[in-house]
Amino acid sequence: MRLDRFLSNLPRFSRADARLLLAEGRLRVDGQVVRDSRHEVREFSRIELDGELLQAGKPARYFMLNKPAGVVSATEHAEYRTVLDLLDEPDRHDLHIAGRLDLTTTGLLVLTNDGLWSRHLTQPRNRLGKVYRVHTEQPITEAYAEVFARGLYFAYEDLTTLPAELEILDSHCALLTLHEGRYHQVKRMFGHFRNRVIGLHRERMGPLRLDEHLAPGQYRPLSADEIAAVRHPTAG
Repeated sequence: MRLDRFLSNLPRFSRADARLLLAEGRLRVDGQVVRDSRHEVREFSRIELDGELLQAGKPARYFMLNKPAGVVSATEHAEYRTVLDLLDEPDRHDLHIAGRLDLTTTGLLVLTNDGLWSRHLTQPRNRLGKVYRVHTEQPITEAYAEVFARGLYFAYEDLTTLPAELEILDSHCALLTLHEGRYHQVKRMFGHFRNRVIGLHRERMGPLRLDEHLAPGQYRPLSADEIAAVRHPTAG
């Protein structure tokens, strides 16, 4: 929210008080003096008035995990282990999943407590492609690439998928880049050709590439450069 609104929401300050404090340069956000009432603050922001702490701010956390098959992309589940069960982290239930994977799908999964950042990573309008390595039961032909590039109509949702890019690696394996995340989308796209997907592995999400040193079930924090690359993909 705006900084002036944050201040006026505190019982001790009115809107007039907030404007005066800002004009006098008595407020710091993350260590920097802020005078602009429209300055956006979040739950991660450290806000101080004359050295008095008004909001400590909580640390933003970002992790990449190599999801194994048989683990659910959920925070809790009655039958299967969840991806949160793989994390040895304090307050792990504060984290959410940015772009879920099916039970049998493996590969890159991102977890964070930063909702704005994760929405930027996953929203189709930002065109941060998700790259999947697909193995199929039957051969893949160039006809697949042509159809996927045009988009496929999904009757259940009454929509046409966004254009997707297919790079054929060999007769039964390809890289598929999607810019959205529909229910069982990859399997349904190949199902259009009556070709069953027998292996699905996510390698990339936008500028984030799965760390080849992470074994299935392992995870690590994202680097500062990786986090920034999602916010500013042209700079990454």
